[in-house]
Amino acid sequence: MIETERKFLVHSNRFKEEAASATRIVQGFLNTAPERTVRVRIKGEKGYLTVKGKSDSTGMSRYEWEKEISVTEAEELLRLCEKGVIEKTRYEIVCGRHVFEVDEFEGENKGLIVAEIELLTEEDVFERPGWLGDEVTGDSRYYNSQLSKKPYTSW
Repeated sequence: MIETERKFLVHSNRFKEEAASATRIVQGFLNTAPERTVRVRIKGEKGYLTVKGKSDSTGMSRYEWEKEISVTEAEELLRLCEKGVIEKTRYEIVCGRHVFEVDEFEGENKGLIVAEIELLTEEDVFERPGWLGDEVTGDSRYYNSQLSKKPYTSW
């Protein structure tokens, strides 16, 4: 239940040419406390409830628990969320033995494109595609929970 991931900015739309899928995501947060976030998400035709713990000192690893719920339940819970719903399209790109999830944000976060890669360990080695930009792992401004409060367009 420990998730290890790294996060990067994306400096080119070339990733779309390599994408295996594109899925619309709408999500909100029931709780955005630094010690734990509770997220409600509709991803395509499925709903999810996710609890994430505080990141470790590197910003790469943290506890994560996720449960699939119905879209109806997710829609109801979204009404209870804190202000600032996140809307984005997620592209999945296979690169070597890993998958990059590239989020192209909409609404108040339009213009922001972030790639995440989930790793087995913090030392896991991975291929870096040409469209991958600067690393922002551990920079809390890029956490979705923070983007819901202080959108990218307001920076």
